[in-house]
Amino acid sequence: MIDIYFHENYGKLYESIENGESVPYIFNCKFGTISHLFIKREIPYKVDSNRYYDLITPFGYGGPLIIDFKENCKQDLISSFTANFENWCKENNIVSEFIRFHPIVKNAIDFKSIYKVSFDRYTVGTNIKDYNKPEDVEFSQSCKRNIKKALKFGLTYKVNEIIENKDIENFLLIYYSTMDRNNAKDYYYFDETYFYNCLKYFPENLITVEVIYDKKIIAMGFYFKFNNIVHIHLSGTLSEYLYLSPAYILRYAVALWAKKNNYCYIHHGGGRSNSEEDGLYKFKKQFGINTKFEFNTGRKIWNKKIYDNLCKITSSCSDSTYFPAYRQCEK
Repeated sequence: MIDIYFHENYGKLYESIENGESVPYIFNCKFGTISHLFIKREIPYKVDSNRYYDLITPFGYGGPLIIDFKENCKQDLISSFTANFENWCKENNIVSEFIRFHPIVKNAIDFKSIYKVSFDRYTVGTNIKDYNKPEDVEFSQSCKRNIKKALKFGLTYKVNEIIENKDIENFLLIYYSTMDRNNAKDYYYFDETYFYNCLKYFPENLITVEVIYDKKIIAMGFYFKFNNIVHIHLSGTLSEYLYLSPAYILRYAVALWAKKNNYCYIHHGGGRSNSEEDGLYKFKKQFGINTKFEFNTGRKIWNKKIYDNLCKITSSCSDSTYFPAYRQCEK
């Protein structure tokens, strides 16, 4: 599998969060193979007493992925997949689908003939593979000054490659205090079960990074690693130590570790909005001044008649920028 977001177990992690069932859809034909992992969600409104569903990418990125194809047969494979998947959607009462395509894999390119593909925002990466010391080239000058200053204060760090329950317990204390401080939305407030499921489903694909000051863990990161990519997933800092800027040491430490272990990229994700002036995006950009990726979404209405009926039921405009429009009232 090319990245963690396409792994069958990844979908299982988000069934309760996305309020649906994870479905690993594999299409094989003489032209090749396409995999497509998604969450099938029940739509909370019936049409003519019938129950309908829609599809969404599990938290993060994904979308259909070409696994292999015969030479000069890629378009034949995509056409065959489309016909097959459309039939499956019809048989399973699927109304619509929303995809968050993978920015690094760039699978949106292959499927733009099926889905309405739209650029959403840039995400940030640290290019590890092309530089002997990525932190010298990819980190901004202000970032390097903050790191130098933090190390002078006496901050140290530790990367844990074998994750144990105590590591999760330590992280939860810091993570929940950070979420409370930031008044985080429920969608980003993962419960304890989620973290232990991460350890259950991906025991060899997690690392934690600790920042230590005066013998105390003051900041931690909880990250995914898979094949040649490290994904910055979740992190937090104890409020009373924010002045020491440990968040910079978290990403400095993982960059050094990634280089030592021959990874190609660290993926930091994007901002809270699609603006390049977004505060979170600008923070992340300090760790990848030369590297960014296009993040695209995909939309598809598989059953237009039912989609329109659902919009009428929910008093939603079918042409709304929110998709699917009939779920706008759930925001």
